[in-house]
Amino acid sequence: MSEVELYKWGLYSFPVLFIGIYVLLRRRKSKKNQETLNVAIKEGLTEPASLHPIIDPGVCVGCGSCVNACPEGKILGLIRGKAKLISPTHCIGHGACKRACPLDAIELVFGTAKRGMDIPLVEDNFETNVPGIFIAGELGGMGLIRNACEQGRQAIDHIAKQVSKKKGPEYDVVIIGAGPSGFSATLSAHEKKLKYRTLEQDSLGGTVFKFPRGKLVMTAPVKLAMVGKVNFKETTKEKLLSFWQQVEKKTGIKINYREKMDTITPCEGGYVVKTAKAEYKTKAVLLSIGRRGTPRKLGAPGEDQPKVVYSLIDPEQYKNQHVLVVGGGDAALEAATSIAEEEGTTVSISYRSESFSRAKEKNRKKIAEAETSGRLNVLMSSTVKDIQKDKVTLDQQGKLIELANDGMIVCAGGILPTPFLKEIGIQVDTKHGTK
Repeated sequence: MSEVELYKWGLYSFPVLFIGIYVLLRRRKSKKNQETLNVAIKEGLTEPASLHPIIDPGVCVGCGSCVNACPEGKILGLIRGKAKLISPTHCIGHGACKRACPLDAIELVFGTAKRGMDIPLVEDNFETNVPGIFIAGELGGMGLIRNACEQGRQAIDHIAKQVSKKKGPEYDVVIIGAGPSGFSATLSAHEKKLKYRTLEQDSLGGTVFKFPRGKLVMTAPVKLAMVGKVNFKETTKEKLLSFWQQVEKKTGIKINYREKMDTITPCEGGYVVKTAKAEYKTKAVLLSIGRRGTPRKLGAPGEDQPKVVYSLIDPEQYKNQHVLVVGGGDAALEAATSIAEEEGTTVSISYRSESFSRAKEKNRKKIAEAETSGRLNVLMSSTVKDIQKDKVTLDQQGKLIELANDGMIVCAGGILPTPFLKEIGIQVDTKHGTK
C-alpha cells in the first residue's frame, strides 16, 4: 500500500474510529445508569420527596445538558439515548435541569402517582387565589434554602409593584415567618423602602433554627437584597445563622420575634393580621411559614409524656440515656446518628417501612455505618405500641419488642396547616406528579 493510500485510509478511518469509541463509551454509561436505576427500584428508592423533573421521552434527544447541569450530580442519567431520573430520592428540587434543557423537554412537578403532596394554589407571581395574599418558600413546596431565598426576593418584587398602586392600610406588606424565604423577603422589603412588618413566632431561621446542632445545610450561590451574591455551598446550621444575624444587624432590618400570627381577616383595602400583641393593617400578606405546621403524632399511649419531643436541637442533652428515634426521613436519620455519637448513649431508630426511601444517600450510609459499628439499633417495619416512663414497646411484624427508654424523638413530619389556609380562602391541591 502506497503512502498516499495509507494517508487516505487513515483520513477516512479516524472519524469512524472516533465515532465507534464514542458510541461504546455512551453504551457503557447507559448500562451503568440503568444499573443505578435498578438498584433504586429494588430498594424502593423511587419516590422524590419534593419538586422533581419529569422528562418527555418524545422530546428529549439525549444531549445530556440536564445531566451536567444538576448541582447534586448523578441524579439524572442517559439510558438508551434518553434522560431519566436514576436516583429519584436524591433529587432536592434545584430545577437547574429544566433551565438547561434546550428543547424544553422537562417539567418540574410535585408528588407522584403513589405519593401525593398537598400544595397551595400559587400563581407565577407567588399570589394565591386570594388577592393580596402571597406564598413563598417551604409552604409552597420549596424546601431548598437557595430556592426559598430566591422566592422570597421575587415575591417582594411583585408585591412592591402591586401595592404601589394601592391606598389604604398602614403597611404595604406583613411577612409571616423569618426562615430563608421570609428573611430574604424582609431584606428586599427594606431595600425597596416598603412599609413592612415581619413576624416570627420563634427565632431567626425558622425551620433552619430547629435543625440539630452541627447539621450541614446544603446551599448554592444565592442573591440577597442589600447583600448581593452569597457563595455558600455547604455550611453548618450555626455558620449560616451567624451569617444571617450579621446581615440583620448590618442592614438594620426589623423582625418581631416571639410574635405569632393568630388570624388574617379582610379589611378595606387589604387585611388585618392579628397577634397576641397587636393588630397590623396591611395591603398584602406574604406567608413564608414552614410546611411542618403541627407535628404529626404517633397516637400511641403515653405520647403526652415530657420525654417525647418532635425535633432534635442538641444531641448532647441525651448523653448516657436510652433513646428511641421514630421516623425514616433525613431528620430522623440525622437525629439518630448524631445522638449515637454522644458518650454513653443507647440509640434505636424505628421506621414503619422496609427502607429509608425518603432519606438522602449520605444519611443512609451513616445509619448503616452506625449499625455496623454497634452504635445504633435499627428496627425496620416497626411501630410504637406503648410508651411508659422508663421503657417503650414496639411491634415489629407481629413481634413485641421492649426497650429501655429515657427519651424519644418523633420525626414523623408535620401536618400542613391546611385548615388555616382554607379558612382564609386559599385553595390547596393534592399533586400526584403534576405541575
